[in-house]
Amino acid sequence: QVQLVESGGGLVQSGGSLRLSCAASGNIFRIYEMGWERQAPGKQRELVATITDSGVTNYADSVKGRFIISGDNGMNTAYLQMNSLKSEDTAVYYCKRKQMSSVGRWYDYWGQGTQVTVSS
Repeated sequence: QVQLVESGGGLVQSGGSLRLSCAASGNIFRIYEMGWERQAPGKQRELVATITDSGVTNYADSVKGRFIISGDNGMNTAYLQMNSLKSEDTAVYYCKRKQMSSVGRWYDYWGQGTQVTVSS
């Protein structure tokens, strides 16, 4: 099992910044992808950003140029720097880790979610 612990959410004014962190522990494997998904009230969960073990990043069009995803050296912790926040960024943000086991199977894990609220 893998545990994901998120931190860094909160309330911020429009145009402000927040930084989310996600620390993974437990049965960690070296081939993986980490990132965030978000879900606003009444909307479907959507991908925000991902980063692979080799450092390749991917962003939703709605956050490109505003959000930056990164990881520490061991890539057991991922960060999401969110700048120029808009009211439409308000959502619960879920950290996600996808990793390949020693027998080649992929598994998905999610954090508990952290609320981000942007006031206009």
